[in-house]
Amino acid sequence: MSERVPIRVTCAIIKIEGKYLVTQRSSQMQQPLKWEFPGGKIENGEDETECILREIREELNICIRVTGRLTPVTQHYANISITLIPFLAEYVSEDIMLAEHCCYQLIEKSELMQFNWTDADIPIVAELMQSEF
Repeated sequence: MSERVPIRVTCAIIKIEGKYLVTQRSSQMQQPLKWEFPGGKIENGEDETECILREIREELNICIRVTGRLTPVTQHYANISITLIPFLAEYVSEDIMLAEHCCYQLIEKSELMQFNWTDADIPIVAELMQSEF
């Protein structure tokens, strides 16, 4: 079996008034109903920051400002491999309107471990718990 080249995907850990925005995958998505930090695939000719700004606009209808980055995570699933690149971000403007996810929540840092996260998001949550963000 040949090694799959991971697809590069960005996600945003977005703070809104001191709470974290988390999204739940819809029942039609891979890893249905698991929780994640929103984001998506990097398109050709796009850098990581451009990608996360675009994806958050498309998926959530909001504007964010990137303030930092955590450690990327490579995750191998049954039919795909991804490298998930997590960005720290602050909410800037607009109302949240979900395009793909079934719901979202704004939660305290202490609540992060209570959610059923996608496999790729688990190490990101662990690093976030140790961070000052």
